Amino acid sequence: MKPSTAFISIADYLEGEQQSPIRHEYLGGQIFAMAGGSEEHNRIALNIASLLKLHLRGSGCKTFIADMKVNIAIAQRTADLFYYPDVMVTCDRQDPEKFYKRFPCLIVEVLSPATESLDRREKWLNYQTIPSLQEYILVSQSTMKVEIYRLNQGGDWMLEILEADDCLVLNSVGLTLTMAEIYDEVLTP
Repeated sequence: MKPSTAFISIADYLEGEQQSPIRHEYLGGQIFAMAGGSEEHNRIALNIASLLKLHLRGSGCKTFIADMKVNIAIAQRTADLFYYPDVMVTCDRQDPEKFYKRFPCLIVEVLSPATESLDRREKWLNYQTIPSLQEYILVSQSTMKVEIYRLNQGGDWMLEILEADDCLVLNSVGLTLTMAEIYDEVLTP
């Protein structure tokens, strides 16, 4: 006989996260502890978030880093997911929740060996279901490489890969970042 899996309610999950010393992602009733990031991971996320925050000041858009969850309702709200993106921007006034957001226009994940496959597959598949999402960015921490998934006017997600001499154009928020800005104090071109 297999042991049963305990399912946790969303309310219990959200309450527990406020008291927990470690972060957990929530996948339809189950929680999974998150590993800490490297210095490079942290610097890249902070560089991007800082530039976004400065650019978006006074616009009504809000930039979040690491500790703000994104909530994704799946299967006609029969299950919910909560992830912690590395960087997230929401410009939607319908996003008043204090501990999570539902309507991001931009999500950035900094890739690490422990999370890369999760970021590329599971999270990406689920992030695509967010109607407000316009751009999903994957940033390598070991080489100057950025992958942009951008929603086109036909409703298809298009991939663009950037390298050391390129600039990251974020259409969702009207900001252009150089690779030197993204990788400041991490890698040099």
